[in-house]
Amino acid sequence: MVESSRIAARDGLRSDARRNRERVLAAARAVFAEHGIDAPMATVARRAGVGVATLYRHFPTRDALVRGAFAQQMETCARALTEALAAPDPWQGFQQLVETVCALQREERGFPAAFVAAFPESTSQHAGSRRRAERDFTALVRRAQASGALRPDFHPSDLAVVLLAHCALVTALPDDGAASRRLVAYLLQSFRADTANGPLPPPSALALHSLPIAAGGSRRQRVPRA
Repeated sequence: MVESSRIAARDGLRSDARRNRERVLAAARAVFAEHGIDAPMATVARRAGVGVATLYRHFPTRDALVRGAFAQQMETCARALTEALAAPDPWQGFQQLVETVCALQREERGFPAAFVAAFPESTSQHAGSRRRAERDFTALVRRAQASGALRPDFHPSDLAVVLLAHCALVTALPDDGAASRRLVAYLLQSFRADTANGPLPPPSALALHSLPIAAGGSRRQRVPRA
């Protein structure tokens, strides 16, 4: 009789292998929050209580591990962008998108760097997803501006500025949700067309794929490597 712990599940993984995979993902989130997403893979394996070979069997590259660890958060971001574009009120869609991404930054400290790692400039495998997300966000900005709610000089690259500022706050004050929500509210109010008091300086050259964000206080600009 085959032990129940070794019966294959619908996803093709035995239950013991599936448990190992979940332990690795939980350990990765904890290690990335403490040390950044370029922490050694061996550190993740030790935290999970599995061998390095087991880790690489499930996640052959660092990029695969980062994406696996934060897959749920990335799906939430993608869904939030889709819902924002479909919202009858473009400003409400814009506001909810910004609040959703910042809430994920606040709730999962390793996520900011993972979010940026999802937009690697030179990785052709993900270039289509990056271009689609950037195109959809630009369309959302244009809709909100056309409605008269979003200030006309808001530039899509300003989202990168928002995420960088908010990341610094949640890294310095990881347990202060009130400060995070207050900063987001201040920023959103400043983006309203009816609060604009004058033109802004030219937009920065920041883009999502080049943000110098890493968890645990690191500010290196590396895309994760295997």
